Amino acid sequence: MLDRRAFLAAGAATSLAASGVNRTQAAHRSSHEPPSQRVVVGVMGLSRGLGLAEEFSKVDGVEIRYACDADSGRAQSGGRRIAEMGQQVESLTDFRRILDDPEVDVLICAAPNHWHGPATILACQAGKHVYVEKPASHNPQEGEWMVQAAERYGRVVQVGNQRRSSTSMQEAMAKLHSGIIGQVYLSRAFFTRMRGSIGTATPSDPPDGLDYDLWQGPAPRQPYRSNVVHYNWHWFWHWGNGELGNNGVHNLDICRWGLGVDFPTEVTSLGGRYCHNDDQETPDTHAVAFKFGDRCQLHYEGLSGTKTGNGPFVSFFGTEGYMEVDGNGGYRVLDLDNKEIERGAGTGWGQTEHVQNFVAAVRAGDASLLNNPITEGHRSTLLCHLGNIAYRTGRTVRCRPEDGHIVDDADQQALWRRQYDPAWEGQVTHLER
Repeated sequence: MLDRRAFLAAGAATSLAASGVNRTQAAHRSSHEPPSQRVVVGVMGLSRGLGLAEEFSKVDGVEIRYACDADSGRAQSGGRRIAEMGQQVESLTDFRRILDDPEVDVLICAAPNHWHGPATILACQAGKHVYVEKPASHNPQEGEWMVQAAERYGRVVQVGNQRRSSTSMQEAMAKLHSGIIGQVYLSRAFFTRMRGSIGTATPSDPPDGLDYDLWQGPAPRQPYRSNVVHYNWHWFWHWGNGELGNNGVHNLDICRWGLGVDFPTEVTSLGGRYCHNDDQETPDTHAVAFKFGDRCQLHYEGLSGTKTGNGPFVSFFGTEGYMEVDGNGGYRVLDLDNKEIERGAGTGWGQTEHVQNFVAAVRAGDASLLNNPITEGHRSTLLCHLGNIAYRTGRTVRCRPEDGHIVDDADQQALWRRQYDPAWEGQVTHLER
């Protein structure tokens, strides 16, 4: 595999040889849009990435130039889908070609979690802005590097916790912060999803069309197994973060937003695998409690073996009442006697608005306009990492309140970061030197 310098050098030569192609691509841009308003995009990861491509394609002046997936079949079919959205798009398997195109403004990273941090860091280094899906990172160290990369290279990086852009959710949080239920001392998050068994599998050859080496990218090499790719990697620590990082991050982000807190001081966890006897590693039943000094607490409960539940998406409890918020931003406020005093209709989960917010910030070159910049996305994702670390070690995690770093436990501190494949090590870790 080419290292970054070699790849860029080769790409530069190719670009010179293909200048006619670049001129043709440039002609694809909307002629009525001034250059400062045009935003050229490459999409990495064509499952979730297709939904994002559809949202981006609706924004005037946005050109989706590349559809990328390590599976060539998905790259081709995804490219056809995006073409049906009115875009003139090229399908490819190596996202570094997107970074090598000087006309590309934005990388959309909707690849598996182990790619979120490395792809964002490399994109910022290459001068691209980034829309990265949740969870922001695979591990805490990558989250910190992503914050550093955005700041060092002056890039706009938005994390896909799209409810930050929901109008009704913003309204609910504003009411909460204005004191509608008094001093808020507890937030509770609840998530359920029916997940089936993934069975068991032994190592085998990857299917034709899948560049499994590139799919693994920065992660240390493991043999291909048919029950990992394309979705079930979520349930393996090597690539994913379990349901807590997959969907729980949405709940936790709203909880943290409403509480107005950054980093916890203590994190405890109970959980296990009870529903299926298969290859999954992450818990299907998971409860996590976060303490923020003497100010407040946050409780999360996630169940991956049922569709039923006994709680709203997020609840807030205060000295004068409580608020319930649903996943579409609808809310109701009740007093201490359980009497409803206010209700707001949900305006949706905010995906369209989140994309529009990001594009506006890119055009202005101003990360301060973002509804969920990487600084905020990292803090919410860190809650997931700390909850998983508490689960994996079976001990309470104690943290520094200024940055969430783990104290006094070497085993837990070892899970703050990961090892990398030697071919990618220097590219991913260059920010720490």
